[in-house]
Amino acid sequence: MIRLDKFLSEMGLGTRSEIKKLIKTGQIAINGTVAAKPETKVDTDADEVSVNGRIVKYQRYEYYLFNKPSGCVSATCDNVHDTVMDYITDAVHDDLFPVGRLDIDTEGLLLITNDGALSHELLSPSKHVAKTYYARIDGEVTLDDIIRFKEGIDIGEERPTKPAELVIKKSGSVSEIELTITEGKFHQVKRMFEALGKRVIYLKRISMGPLKLPDDLKTGTYRALTQAETDMLMQIKSGK
Repeated sequence: MIRLDKFLSEMGLGTRSEIKKLIKTGQIAINGTVAAKPETKVDTDADEVSVNGRIVKYQRYEYYLFNKPSGCVSATCDNVHDTVMDYITDAVHDDLFPVGRLDIDTEGLLLITNDGALSHELLSPSKHVAKTYYARIDGEVTLDDIIRFKEGIDIGEERPTKPAELVIKKSGSVSEIELTITEGKFHQVKRMFEALGKRVIYLKRISMGPLKLPDDLKTGTYRALTQAETDMLMQIKSGK
């Protein structure tokens, strides 16, 4: 149960004071009956709330798939750089955040939400959620590199990285690869290749768990998750 004014405020219908005016002037109804008090309790699963005849559905959480461009930081605020949140312009709630982070020069898939429990499940090291990156590498990537990535790479920490799956798409002076990892160490992909004497010159995340970056989602744009995508994330959230 939730207060009527809080319900409408969270759904972007205005400030508490603005909503009180709507209620006072008879513009809000619950199950077809004009609401009289802002403190009236609403069952978000059973009650139907309408504003001037338009039904307002309660949505506690929002989920957006964002194709992050280079040059912005994965944060909610920053005094120097644009943030990924500067691109999310029509969200209902004001408590959204990026799930995890991509380096400022890394592009690609980033989940934006206000669902803290889901974020915890996706980022928890014990969940081993896979993340796949496309990269261009300055240097020839070889079959030996595939083996080394599968064994784990020493990047100067207490333990080597967990096994990673390296797929060579093109090998040459500039190689193209896809790399799947189940960790999220600082600058991990770049550090793994640096440990082999190679340099990442372009990096883009193309998947995270069940989410795939759509080919038609342009850099710097976003869309709400589909129901199928949301359902897959809810399975992760529930521990299935």
